[in-house]
Amino acid sequence: GKVNMASLAKKKDVGLLVLAVLATAAAFQRPAEPRRRRGAASLAATRIVGESMVALVTPMEASGAVDYGALRSLVEWHIESGTAALVVLGTTGEASTLSSEERDAVLSEAAKATEGAAVAVVAGTGTIDTKATVAMTKKARDLGADASLVVTPYYVKPTQHGMLAHFSAVADAVDSPVILYNVPGRTGVDLKCETVGELAKHPGIIGIKDATGDNARVRTHRDLCGDDFLLVSGEDSQSLDFVAAGGDGVISVTANVAPADMQRMITLAKTDPPAAKAIDLKLAQLHDKLFCEANPIPVKHALFRLGKIGPAIRLPLTPLSPQCHADIDHALVAAGFDLPPLD
Repeated sequence: GKVNMASLAKKKDVGLLVLAVLATAAAFQRPAEPRRRRGAASLAATRIVGESMVALVTPMEASGAVDYGALRSLVEWHIESGTAALVVLGTTGEASTLSSEERDAVLSEAAKATEGAAVAVVAGTGTIDTKATVAMTKKARDLGADASLVVTPYYVKPTQHGMLAHFSAVADAVDSPVILYNVPGRTGVDLKCETVGELAKHPGIIGIKDATGDNARVRTHRDLCGDDFLLVSGEDSQSLDFVAAGGDGVISVTANVAPADMQRMITLAKTDPPAAKAIDLKLAQLHDKLFCEANPIPVKHALFRLGKIGPAIRLPLTPLSPQCHADIDHALVAAGFDLPPLD
């Protein structure tokens, strides 16, 4: 007989509906795909462990030239003191005042001096331009950096979507680990926890330096990013509480001056909190007074007082104001240092 087209159409619709129902049921029965994570192996493949990571100063001669001899001596001191990582070419290292040739030389010296040592080298490579950040991050890898610290683009105030795209582009372009850096007080923009959670899914992004001063973010970041995502504080005075809340360490200005104590404090934070607190109290004045003027002005003066480097600093920064000298001396004495008298 004749083919009933309306009947066939109805049967086809019913068949499609049945297939859709079956597919939906299968989706509910299928175990959820785990969130992609980098896994312990990739982080362990670097020398990055958290703990006390020093935001290293760049020593300079009276002429203003980089003092590479003093730099090597500082690196040797940090190796002997147990510092977990050297973070070079950051704000504390006056990277914005260094030429590209000086940047390369500082990083090369640090990498060379740490060969065979249990200390990592992290290079600051963040700029406001994504292409430039990619180029600097690749160069840092080639010169021996174990990872790069990439700050949020400053001054231009990108959106969260813009920062997600920026950091993803950098991590896509390089084959070395990237550590995010959020410091709203200097950059004018805040990398929100939810954005960090999205970026943590990228296997090349292994952690974040959080200098917001909000330790409540530690638990939020841990929940969003997983146990194998490196969480380090950027605030010396809050670093002990940061680790107690679940963080992994600190990128420290104080560690320039008291490297052994900072490393002991952070490593004891979870195993012997009272001992860690005692060290933190000993260093409390340093945590405070090393920021009596813009970093790294006070810490370079403190290292000068310890005889570790010369007093030079590059414009637009200027040497520590005389009225702050006594505060730095008192903080150093409280931390256990014997000082020569002031001239």
